[in-house]
Amino acid sequence: MHGPLWKVFKAVLMSLGALALLAALLFVLANFYVLGRTQGKIEDELSRCGSETVGIVFGTSHWTRSGSRNPHFEGRMDAAANLIQLGRVNHLLISGDNSTRYYNEPVTMWRDLRGRHVRDGDMTLDYAGFSTFDTLARARDVFGVERALLITQGWHLPRALFIGEALGLEVRGCAAPEHTASGLWRLKLREWVARVATLGDLYLWERKPHFLGPLEPLQIMPRERDRLLLPPGMFNASGPASGGDTARGSAPDSPSSTPR
Repeated sequence: MHGPLWKVFKAVLMSLGALALLAALLFVLANFYVLGRTQGKIEDELSRCGSETVGIVFGTSHWTRSGSRNPHFEGRMDAAANLIQLGRVNHLLISGDNSTRYYNEPVTMWRDLRGRHVRDGDMTLDYAGFSTFDTLARARDVFGVERALLITQGWHLPRALFIGEALGLEVRGCAAPEHTASGLWRLKLREWVARVATLGDLYLWERKPHFLGPLEPLQIMPRERDRLLLPPGMFNASGPASGGDTARGSAPDSPSSTPR
């Protein structure tokens, strides 16, 4: 009895080992596929990032679990403000999680960018950017974005670019500065897992964003240097200039922005 049972047990172990090896191989190949598809589309220096009318800023928490300021938040805000000031983007779509009344990433980012001298009229808030996928799907379907510069950390950009291109957007990546952070290796490891999940989202179960809504095209104010070149009342590329210094956002009482 010992002989046959041991052979069965050994065969099961070998099968499980082969499956584990295959899963690991597919995991690595999936990551290299995403990285390969987006190679050459990321610029690591802000001063060398190409110009686009719209920059999409991905949300993250202002604070870490330990109560200190989140260095990834700081890096994204640095990049977004500098790109506006350098004239590399004309308008920022600020997208993040607003899942409760006590947690509002877009408003926190908006306040921080105001403190960095970004005009209210140069920002639009998306309150339902619960994930990278949701942010990009809503940029296309709610805000009418067709081309954009994606602003986030370099380790996040391959997945963001891959999703954007899969959704039919013309996107390039501008890497936010990396600040010293504890536990960065965990974030990068989680990103490897997220890239694999993204392939399933896009090609297997055809993921949909949590909330959409009616089209709300971005109202993009011309830069000061562009105003001198335009007739009164005209606007640079996407429609009439909006008056005043009020940041726009997806309507707070609509299904497109309020979780239910």
